[in-house]
Amino acid sequence: MSNAIRIIMLGRQGAGKGTQCVRIASEFGAPHISTGEMLRAAVRKDSPLGRVVKEVLDKGELVNDELMISLVQGRIGEEDARVNGFILDGFPRTVAQAQALDHISEVRPIDMVIDLEVKRELVLSRLSARRVCEQCQANYVATGDEANPWICEKCGGSVVQRADDTPEAINHRLDLYDAMTAPLVAYYKDQNKLAVVDGLGTPDEVFTRLRTAVAGMKNR
Repeated sequence: MSNAIRIIMLGRQGAGKGTQCVRIASEFGAPHISTGEMLRAAVRKDSPLGRVVKEVLDKGELVNDELMISLVQGRIGEEDARVNGFILDGFPRTVAQAQALDHISEVRPIDMVIDLEVKRELVLSRLSARRVCEQCQANYVATGDEANPWICEKCGGSVVQRADDTPEAINHRLDLYDAMTAPLVAYYKDQNKLAVVDGLGTPDEVFTRLRTAVAGMKNR
């Protein structure tokens, strides 16, 4: 029997999904597939696709279903994801995307969907304070005591606020999440694949809850 796990991570932006997905991926030997990072990589390359994506992300909007489905289908078809499974972060965002994913993963179906639950007020505060190195993409949290200019301690690049982390763009993204992505909770609950995990606490506390939930799924 294959030990591959195929997990979707849901949750509001700023809930800590990326951090926890990396840890789950390391623990269970499956690649972490971040659609957000895939899109940002396209923007950094300044390709025609990247320029289209940048315009959408800067407005705090969602990239269209057709493009996202194509990107994900290609990625989960690569050898590491076929053999070891994957932790899918940032997709699906809509029920239509979930239905498309059900179709393209029919041979190797999704095992589990985790909803990492953190209240909107907290993620708004987290995202407003998030900063990123323009060069190496290292993440930082602003406290108001930083030097100006803020230099990345890892590579010496400039640390800035992402264009899609302004309060206006964040609130727009959260509104989109509530309207379009939250129905996924009901969709996957009906499939008996949903586990809701409390995202409050230290990273270690949250990871302990996630690891327990994943282990429970593997033992079913």
